[in-house]
Amino acid sequence: MLRTIRKPFGYEPIIKKEDIKGPNKKKVERASDWKYVLKRIWQLVDEQRGLLVTVLALVLVSSVLALLGPFLIGKIIDNHIIPMQFDGLGKQIAILIAIYLGLSLATYFQSFWMVGIAQQSVFKLRTGLFSHLQKLPVTFFDKRQHGELMSRVTNDIENVSQTLNSSFIQVFSSILTLTGTLGVMLYLSPTLTLLTMTIVPIMFVAIRWITRRTGLLFKEQQRAVGELNGMIEETISGQRIVKAFSQEERVMEEFAQKSDRLRRTGFWALTFSGFIPKVMNMLNNASFAIVAGVGGLLALRGDGIVTIGTIVIFSEFARQFTRPLNDLSNQFNTVLSAIAGAERVFKIMDEPIELDDATDYQDAVLKGEVEFRNVSFGYAVETDGYTIEDVSFHVKSGETVAFVGATGAGKTTIMQLLARFYEANEGQILIDGIPISDLPRSTLRSQTAFVLQDPFLFEATVMENIRYGKLDATDEEVIEAAKRANAHSFVSRLEDGYDTVLTADGGEISQGQKQLLSIARALVADPVLLLLDEATSSIDTVTELQIQEALDRLMEGRTSFVIAHRLNTVRKADTVYVMGRGKLIESGSQEELIERQGTYYTMLMDSKV
Repeated sequence: MLRTIRKPFGYEPIIKKEDIKGPNKKKVERASDWKYVLKRIWQLVDEQRGLLVTVLALVLVSSVLALLGPFLIGKIIDNHIIPMQFDGLGKQIAILIAIYLGLSLATYFQSFWMVGIAQQSVFKLRTGLFSHLQKLPVTFFDKRQHGELMSRVTNDIENVSQTLNSSFIQVFSSILTLTGTLGVMLYLSPTLTLLTMTIVPIMFVAIRWITRRTGLLFKEQQRAVGELNGMIEETISGQRIVKAFSQEERVMEEFAQKSDRLRRTGFWALTFSGFIPKVMNMLNNASFAIVAGVGGLLALRGDGIVTIGTIVIFSEFARQFTRPLNDLSNQFNTVLSAIAGAERVFKIMDEPIELDDATDYQDAVLKGEVEFRNVSFGYAVETDGYTIEDVSFHVKSGETVAFVGATGAGKTTIMQLLARFYEANEGQILIDGIPISDLPRSTLRSQTAFVLQDPFLFEATVMENIRYGKLDATDEEVIEAAKRANAHSFVSRLEDGYDTVLTADGGEISQGQKQLLSIARALVADPVLLLLDEATSSIDTVTELQIQEALDRLMEGRTSFVIAHRLNTVRKADTVYVMGRGKLIESGSQEELIERQGTYYTMLMDSKV
């Protein structure tokens, strides 16, 4: 018995004996989990029940025709070839040709229609997964590598697709062929059937021994693929940082480690699964030898129970009996890989979505009055405590308030709570006197706009990137927003103007220009609440003047929350809130805070040093 999957050429073991059986057996390996995954896959296929029934009917027809062919050949040998009786032989051959022609047509159409069923089912699975991802809370994405999630949308679903395309028909056809072949063999000769069946227990023992190991290996392979994709996506996205800190060697080493893990896992998965066809071929040849040898001896007795034609039929049926077993064993590996992928997909689809239970204010038109009442929140309260604690303030509609403080003081957390990306652990947040939990997220966010420190642009035209703030905005509205954001002049200088296609995240324009486009996007959205998270922190002084002018236009008549490290950017705020270690330390206008010569005054003096 294999105690560990031994290391080839000095590599470490991947899966040990305790991972395969015993008290430490992984829960994901239980049959109940497989049944659950298979049930979910079947529900996708079952939605096309009518076409599926047609395909299964064709599989039944092709299985029957596949049995009739060898049977007719044997009868032709006994009735025409051996006794040299050629009357009616032409008719028998014509029937045989019709049988195999019908088999070819049935096989073609069942494969053609099954591909359509599979692709439609996978289309629903892929769109369902992507749609579900859009409904998951921000906390879900905070805890997961984006590339690993991408692997589930692509690689894992592709495994399911391949299995539905080929394995579904193959499994059903193999079962029918096994049943039909066994019935015909028993009818022709119970003795030869019994001899042929002696290899079946050996087959099942061999398959069970192999598949107990391949199941875990295929799961490990899918996990390794996801981690490798995640690492690749992360490295490519952060390529500038990698090069800036000369970390090319480190990321290449990490890639080599993860790639080697995938290689080793794939090596053992394919090695063990590769045993199956070789074992089956060996047993198939043994079965053929038994039938030929014993059948020949029985035919020589001349009692007519076993004839030459019967031996021919049995030889073909013995091969036809073991071939479905071989196909089933091969497909089992494919199914295992698909189950591993589907399980990872369904785990995401079973994640709880960001529910919007509030229905009383679906059509509420907000004015922008905001109040925090003793609000406390922590991203991981049990381990790290509160990020902000007992925060209270009141902002009137149309006011501009600024939050300043050291990194980690809780400024961005307030923005996250206002957008309902997270829910407060304690206290209450009200907008226009309405508890924020009673406001549908869609209502709240449709009247809120963000301008972040690192603006994100899509791979689309300039026009489409700005219009993202309001999808039904006209071209004239987009251009007007760009003018108010001081973006129109540089956009006009681009090769195709507003039709210029920007690459991923706008790599061909400057950081300041990207920020101007994000301000234009916020302007076209015409929000009630405006959240500015250090919108000018990474901009040079000259560009900052342009952006600040655009921001002043953007903030007119809106309730605006501004986070800024550069204290000169908050000089126009009606109220400045100074935060430290998650608490509000002091508040007031900039002039009042300077007169107090407290924390804000110290920060201002330090910034001028």
